[in-house]
Amino acid sequence: MKKNQSRTFVGTEAELQRMTRELDEMHNDLGMPAMWEGVERMIDAHHAETALNQHSSRRRFLFGAGAAAVGGAALLSVGAPSLAGALTRPSQAATKDSREASVFPPSGLKGDLAVAAVAASLENLAVFAYTAGLSAATAGKLGTVPPAVATFATTARAQHTQHATAWNAVLRAHGKARVTTTNPTLTPTVKSDFAKVTNVVELANLALLLETIAAETYQVETSKLMSTEAIGLSASIQPVEMQHIAILYYVLGEYPGAQNPAGQPLAFSATSKAV
Repeated sequence: MKKNQSRTFVGTEAELQRMTRELDEMHNDLGMPAMWEGVERMIDAHHAETALNQHSSRRRFLFGAGAAAVGGAALLSVGAPSLAGALTRPSQAATKDSREASVFPPSGLKGDLAVAAVAASLENLAVFAYTAGLSAATAGKLGTVPPAVATFATTARAQHTQHATAWNAVLRAHGKARVTTTNPTLTPTVKSDFAKVTNVVELANLALLLETIAAETYQVETSKLMSTEAIGLSASIQPVEMQHIAILYYVLGEYPGAQNPAGQPLAFSATSKAV
């Protein structure tokens, strides 16, 4: 199957509008409730773990306090240990490396929270790309852009914004900073590629690449997540990215599913573009 070489949208606006409407309805009826349930479960699990750790800490403190009371008399008889050495020893706290700002995900994030940060950065990048595309279309820089294509882009952008909000809610609940930047690894390439976009088909191809990277990353990272709560959240978002991909393939006049570079259908989605 040959890739679409047209420079214009080859589908029908009525069909694209219908697909976008169904995408949004499914997202609101199924995707969003599942996503926020995943967020709530991750937050509840964190609170439960925190409460358990605090309970354990109190028990250790009380046990330690009792032991200290028993040994107090002995300390009085031999004298307290000198604090001079402790006061002059260099601090063990690591000094913050100025290069740490360029590390992503931030070094303080591990496990599921590191995945959350990467996911949020990819969602932010998709929001950036769709926003830039809509702005370029409004400015007349992309030639003729069918209203149905703009409607899809607006809908997809809103959904990516909601996904980023969900992951950031998890980070904030764990006492971590929100990720408000775009993925640093991909951003330079995306900006460079976007600068070369001159029509709606080229923009759709760029959006398709970003959606594919996001979907494949979710597919890979979901299997690495440690908690069932995080798996549930990731699994509620990945299908939405796949729906975006299917619609973009329709805009390009191609088979709307997993395929190789030649456009031949694949039984399973690839993961070679995962971040």
